[in-house]
Amino acid sequence: MKTYLDCIPCFYRQVSEVAKIVSSGSDAPGTILKYCSSEFMKLYQNAELIISKGQGNYESLSEEDKSIFFLFRAKCPVIAKDVGCNLGDVVLLGRRK
Repeated sequence: MKTYLDCIPCFYRQVSEVAKIVSSGSDAPGTILKYCSSEFMKLYQNAELIISKGQGNYESLSEEDKSIFFLFRAKCPVIAKDVGCNLGDVVLLGRRK
């Protein structure tokens, strides 16, 4: 039986066909914009839509005024309550600007 972890390589392979996957240039666990590279910031500011993976990115970008879709597992009760899910749920949350 496959788990979601088994699907990650396929996800990245398929996503890379239609989207650009970029590093923020920062070692922070989320995307803290003031620590991101100028290359990343240029792409971020000009992007029509952002797909952001990981709870840390939700925590650091959820208040940004951008069209962002967040994909993450709710790993703590505070975040689970914030998005209205159960602890451990996989969340896909979209917000259009």
